[in-house]
Amino acid sequence: MKKRKFEIVSRYQKQNVSLPLRQTQSAAGYDLAAAEDFVVPSIWKEGPQPSQVALTPVLVPTGLKVCLPADEVLLLVNRSSGPLKRGLVLPNSIGVIDADYYNNDNNEGEIFVQMLNFFPQDYHIKKGERICQGIFMKYLTTTDDLPSTVQRVGGFGSSDK
Repeated sequence: MKKRKFEIVSRYQKQNVSLPLRQTQSAAGYDLAAAEDFVVPSIWKEGPQPSQVALTPVLVPTGLKVCLPADEVLLLVNRSSGPLKRGLVLPNSIGVIDADYYNNDNNEGEIFVQMLNFFPQDYHIKKGERICQGIFMKYLTTTDDLPSTVQRVGGFGSSDK
């Protein structure tokens, strides 16, 4: 059985990336941080109409991958202070990291966090700034589940290709 653990991907091994931590004894989530300085542009853009909205998420690198047992998933969720203090949210509300994303051929299983910035100015994330929480969960399948024989061959967003 695989051990549940975070690891640093190869390209960030020498760049002082930290493994996620829970911030209090009873915290459910591990805080994931940005692996480098990154700008999340404001969704409010000047255009033909004043205050047009451009809903284009960006992928913020964490420099991390996660090893999971086959019946678990890592859920990426907003930090409670993200929307209130920084205007930063995950556009899909929850990111799902499956066990077979680990060490995939496309990007070594690096976790990227999709983000939108609802504040009127761009937000500059600093390397090491906590950007989301990761919560480990077991999941259930139906009693008549027909397991797929398809193996993951790619990285982010590859399961629908």
